Amino acid sequence: MPKMQKSPPELIARFEAVAARHPAAQRRLMFGYPSLFIGGNYATGLCQEVWAVRLAPDDLAEALALDGAGPFSPMPGRPMRGWATLPADVVADDSALDAWLARAFGFAASLPPK
Repeated sequence: MPKMQKSPPELIARFEAVAARHPAAQRRLMFGYPSLFIGGNYATGLCQEVWAVRLAPDDLAEALALDGAGPFSPMPGRPMRGWATLPADVVADDSALDAWLARAFGFAASLPPK
């Protein structure tokens, strides 16, 4: 199994700045990467060079239709159901990123708490 790479420092800094705007989300590590949880449910996080979000089916289809988005596969060939990676232009735009995070947090909040 190939060794997973660390996220770039600038992406981690971006994540930390964005996470600070969402104090209701709990910070944890998932796969060794910074992530945010709502009610104990994994909602969003980094993995190597990508930012991933967990979404309801309709939102997932919309996210996957974005240019530069894709399925979230922390291990090659093994995509996680219900997850998408966000394009770099969305990650760089506070308004666009917060809109997707609101959807991810809303979906995580709709799941039974853990």
